[in-house]
Amino acid sequence: MAKKSSSLIWIEYAAARACLAVLGFLPRGAALKVSVFIMRMVPLILKDLRRTGLINLEIAFPEKSLDERKAILGASIESLGRVLGELSQFHKFTRSRLVEMISLDLSDEAMRLYKETEAGQRGVLITTGHLGNWELSVLGFAGLFKPISFLARPQDNPKIDAMLHQLRQRFGNSPINKTNSAMLGIKILREGGILGILSDVNAHPKEGVFVPFFGLPACTTSGPATIAIRANAVIYPTFCIWEKSENRYRFVFGRQIEPVRTGNRKSDVVETTALFTAEIEKIIRAYPDQWMWIHKRWKTRPPGQPEVY
Repeated sequence: MAKKSSSLIWIEYAAARACLAVLGFLPRGAALKVSVFIMRMVPLILKDLRRTGLINLEIAFPEKSLDERKAILGASIESLGRVLGELSQFHKFTRSRLVEMISLDLSDEAMRLYKETEAGQRGVLITTGHLGNWELSVLGFAGLFKPISFLARPQDNPKIDAMLHQLRQRFGNSPINKTNSAMLGIKILREGGILGILSDVNAHPKEGVFVPFFGLPACTTSGPATIAIRANAVIYPTFCIWEKSENRYRFVFGRQIEPVRTGNRKSDVVETTALFTAEIEKIIRAYPDQWMWIHKRWKTRPPGQPEVY
């Protein structure tokens, strides 16, 4: 990708800053309504996103009708609007406000396991994804439980990247540049820390392995498995889901996963990646209207297999 000019960087940054400032000035309810409306317009303008979403949903839910898949896609677009709207309000949130907004039961079985793992000085690797509100998940986990470190791929606009990092660092979180970050991630986990990694997007063949995802091989980042194996960390799929009936968010956890350690590093990485990917799929199936279906998840194909998009 060509390097952006200084003027383009400033124009993009000014637009993003203005958008968040306007939304951030509004009361939270109004900001969410406006951001949902904005996101509803995006697929109407960028029609390829709508096409991608419907292809993905046909792969994932072939048994559903076209109308059902369109309804899921529409709801997932609204979910993306909630992510934007909540992000604009981060500067207003206090710990007490987060308690009102998010349900995180510290007596829950998953939280008990978190605490036991930490007490034994084993690191916790959180595999998460673009399901529910991943931005609020990081902020909420730190505000309600404890700060975490998380890997983040740098934006191609450094000023927008810095702006997002500032928002995410509230309550003590530590963003880590995803590029060449494996050794730092291993160190954090070996010291009993918590490390979060987005693990649900298409990966380049050099960075990923193919594992089943909704019945189709998907190139998935091998980083979480590699780091967890080397650090002897426990893996927990973790998401912040919107519960419409309760008008609040709730942390949802997959089952605890022990990294596979047979001594064959290559197969151990593939099997461990398959285990946490299956958990992510299970939770997406439970909340299909909150996953980012407009992403080309099956873009990278195994050699000899036809293109999906």
